[in-house]
Amino acid sequence: MMIFVRHFIGILLTLLLIFPAAATAGDSTFADWLQELRMEAKSAGIKDSTLDAALTGLTPIPRVLELDRKQPEFTQTFWRYLNLRVTDKRVERGRLLLERHGELLAEIEKQYGVQPRFLVAFWGLETNFGEFLGKYPVIGSLATLAYDERRSAFFRKELLIALSILDQGHITVDSMLGSWAGAMGQPQFMPSTFSSFAVDRDGDGRQDIWHSLPDVFASAANFLSQSGWQRDKNWGREVLLPAGFNPAEAGLENTKPLAGWQKMGVRCMDGSDLPEMDIAASLILPAGYTGPAFLAYQNFRTILQWNNSNLYAIAVGHLADRLAGKGPFASPQPLLEVPLARADIIKIQELLAASGFYTGRADGIAGSGTRKAIKKFQLSTSMPADGHPSFELLDRLHATALPATMPENK
Repeated sequence: MMIFVRHFIGILLTLLLIFPAAATAGDSTFADWLQELRMEAKSAGIKDSTLDAALTGLTPIPRVLELDRKQPEFTQTFWRYLNLRVTDKRVERGRLLLERHGELLAEIEKQYGVQPRFLVAFWGLETNFGEFLGKYPVIGSLATLAYDERRSAFFRKELLIALSILDQGHITVDSMLGSWAGAMGQPQFMPSTFSSFAVDRDGDGRQDIWHSLPDVFASAANFLSQSGWQRDKNWGREVLLPAGFNPAEAGLENTKPLAGWQKMGVRCMDGSDLPEMDIAASLILPAGYTGPAFLAYQNFRTILQWNNSNLYAIAVGHLADRLAGKGPFASPQPLLEVPLARADIIKIQELLAASGFYTGRADGIAGSGTRKAIKKFQLSTSMPADGHPSFELLDRLHATALPATMPENK
């Protein structure tokens, strides 16, 4: 019995630490905040009936805050990320759905200029072709995150837009389900993305990205089209690098025409010349200079506007290629990959900051700012400047910082 009591107290204390101001349903502070939000929404023209349906009895969701705070112990390596998402099963099913919805997808391609295989690839990666839309009430999730101080301004804006979507009759409160962070429907749009790009393709007066495949595909295509998608181009390609290639040439900030990369010795994976096409491309090394290499085109950059992750963009492009009949990547996969822990990346960021190379937050996420800082540090040493976080980099940073931290001899 005492063990159970201690376990219960431990859970309660955890929830209080996560969300102390709203640990109980009857918390007056949250109620006051919610009333103020209601007044703001009402002043924006949202009907009382909508606000009653969406906000009555609303309480914070501790699990949402827990997931927001959660930091996985290890980051995913390139190959693990890819292998978990672009599976033979997903490719097989995607090809069947590409054929099943071929007529609709062809009509949408004609209107928006987005190839069907890419729309199905996004669909597959976001919700496994509509199977997993998320189980969290969007209004409850967004209210929880908007009340929390960490990113309150962003989520308050998304919450007000979500209330407007309800007010317009596109979806009901009970059906408005999504991820814990408020991403909604089969394409996992945030409310602001929905507001800007959702389409009523089936003509029923609602932009229903939860249930209507015409609306789902048209909305996704509209987003991509307005974000710079090129209808006659692919996303990029896997390439071979010549011996002695300088990895400092990699990165989205460095763009050359295909002819320029050809001149530097970059080739297709079978050793043949790159296509003689007027395409601007950047070299991407998602696993560092020892891993696979890719030339990324404009459509790769457009995918990043959907999800700002090189790994995600490569996965979308690769799945789209597999749906079109292409095979797996040709680069060999390592027998063993040891991922960096998030704590390792935090330490890398802290050491880079201490050396004057990094000014961002040490959050354990190796985003573009961290990678640019890594490349600057690598260029200041004899390391290959691929901008990739690694154990080798961490050791070098420790070694560089060591003299300044050693006590003086007395």
